[in-house]
Amino acid sequence: MSAPAPSPLEVVAPAPLPRQEEVLTGPALAFLAELHARFTPRRDELLARRAERRAEIARTSTLDFPAETAAVRADDSWRVAPAPRALDDRRVEITGPTDRKMTVNALNSGARVWLADFEDASAPTWENVVGGQLNLIDAYERRIDFTDERTGKSYALRDDADLATVVVRPRGWHLAERHLRAADGREVPGALVDFGLYFFHNARRLLERGQGPYFYLPKTESYLEARLWNDVFVFAQDHLGIARGTVRATVLIETITAAYEMEEILYELREHASGLNAGRWDYLFSIVKNFRDGGAKFVLPDRNAVTMTAPFMRAYTELLVRTCHKRGAHAIGGMAAFIPSRRDPEVNKVALEKVKADKDREAHDGFDGSWVAHPDLVPVCRASFDAVLGDRPHQKERLREDVSVAAGDLIAVDSLDARPTYEGLVNAVQVGLRYIESWLRGAGAVAIFNLMEDAATAEISRSQIWQWINAGVELEHDGRAVPVTRELVRDLAARELAAIRAELGEDAYAAGEWQQAHDLLLTVSLDADYADFLTLPAYERLRG
Repeated sequence: MSAPAPSPLEVVAPAPLPRQEEVLTGPALAFLAELHARFTPRRDELLARRAERRAEIARTSTLDFPAETAAVRADDSWRVAPAPRALDDRRVEITGPTDRKMTVNALNSGARVWLADFEDASAPTWENVVGGQLNLIDAYERRIDFTDERTGKSYALRDDADLATVVVRPRGWHLAERHLRAADGREVPGALVDFGLYFFHNARRLLERGQGPYFYLPKTESYLEARLWNDVFVFAQDHLGIARGTVRATVLIETITAAYEMEEILYELREHASGLNAGRWDYLFSIVKNFRDGGAKFVLPDRNAVTMTAPFMRAYTELLVRTCHKRGAHAIGGMAAFIPSRRDPEVNKVALEKVKADKDREAHDGFDGSWVAHPDLVPVCRASFDAVLGDRPHQKERLREDVSVAAGDLIAVDSLDARPTYEGLVNAVQVGLRYIESWLRGAGAVAIFNLMEDAATAEISRSQIWQWINAGVELEHDGRAVPVTRELVRDLAARELAAIRAELGEDAYAAGEWQQAHDLLLTVSLDADYADFLTLPAYERLRG
């Protein structure tokens, strides 16, 4: 006997958006209702499991490779499915939100892949959620060419053969979509909305183009969460009559718990897996979040002082390359977030040298590709990987059997020589405040101090403030030791807010969300109870 049809979803929005009926069709909403009915209960169980695991880490201050999955790690026979042609060469990937301008520029950028982001680089206003889906459909239908009304500049897609392959990043499991509700009032998980709408509308379009529905999976914390995604993929493909294995997923290893389960994550997704990615800010944020009770041993220095060459970060990246290549998957490196300056050649020269050194390191370490945030960085990244790969699409044959990483190596934070600084605290307040204000206005990718920042930036900024306060950190300033206190942070935030107000002028300041951003930054940085994700309280304040 077949299961009863799930109740229809209600669209809860103040007013219809232009062309939203093209995305929120009856069949598309019915598909989302099926996904919600089948998979949201399991998602809820896994979110509860996250809390239980966090409590265990608080008790033990340690992590280890799971004993229950030792057989998966020991079995050398399994591999992930071979990469489809469109994802075989991933030497340069550009990231960015799915607004109309970015869609054209990313597809035209010369990168092999565009990470079309509904997650950290996109504030989830209803307009961004629906509009992003429309922009992707329009791109595949070749009707996205447009003229910017403000600048008069025209944007048009190049020939299909030159366009980047799209890999969509849906929201993480923890975020809900308040504009779509089931009959019982429950909000549909944002992950299922972003995945479901894109898959439903574009899977067949992509197959006709010789590609497929490809995804980046964010914020994964365990192999059981990967198993849930795999079951979503199997159901979605069966429901639309598409061959299993058509969906391909690259998982971001951006939580410390997932770093201990890389092989298991690939195993759960092996029919649909195409690789793993090594992040930075979210990974550091996860370390702070999970080991915030661990005292001085787990105190991180200024975020910019924790490079990918730090011993515990190097253990993470080298283990990722070895794991991927052992299982036939792509290993994708981290973000080059620099935004070139049009006015300061010297800033560009110094920054581009650092970007080149970082991409050279990744290519020589065995990564098969890497991320950039700006089209001007595509040639820099490509040159680094061309020098190592040549005409080969990847270097999976480099098994990195020289790499040996023990469980403790991944959390050896106290191996760092760097310490927190007063300047680092000021920067965390400055960047956190500016980013949150932009996010609350609906912009999730923001250029701040010549870097493209996303929600992970705000997470590590506020987490470091919280950690330094609660660990009793003292900073050197003006020749004296200054304790990091709530009062100090409030003073720095007030001064920064006043400086921004003076810089912008009253009208521009009033048009923004500066006071709300200030208040939210202080709430998530100073409250005794640590918020698991900044975006949860921020979503309650988000316009639209």
